[in-house]
Amino acid sequence: MPPSERGRFATTRWSVVASAGRGGSAEARAALATLCESYWFPLYAFVRREGCSADDARDLIQAFFARLLEKKYLAAADRARGRFRSFLLAALKHFLANERKRGRAQKRGGGRAAISLDFPAAEDR
Repeated sequence: MPPSERGRFATTRWSVVASAGRGGSAEARAALATLCESYWFPLYAFVRREGCSADDARDLIQAFFARLLEKKYLAAADRARGRFRSFLLAALKHFLANERKRGRAQKRGGGRAAISLDFPAAEDR
């Protein structure tokens, strides 16, 4: 069984990372597909170990990859700065922290008691 199927990260092929980070071309899309296939399961396994349900982990990993692509974060991956798996894990941890923060954020009013405003009575005044 390959390492990526056991929840471990596959050996990084930096040429694929560089190609995926360029975006736009058919070659970049193929490289991106290769990266997603190689890294989705280890990232999913990490999220599951963090205590998320299978459904939540699936949603989070899909959202993470969408954000990775949307913000073009792969272009920032640099072999000289460390391992690609470290880059991905750091990005995922930041993403998860932001998602937790967003989930805890209170909507309008911040938990304060609502005050009833009587607008019909205001029209009569």
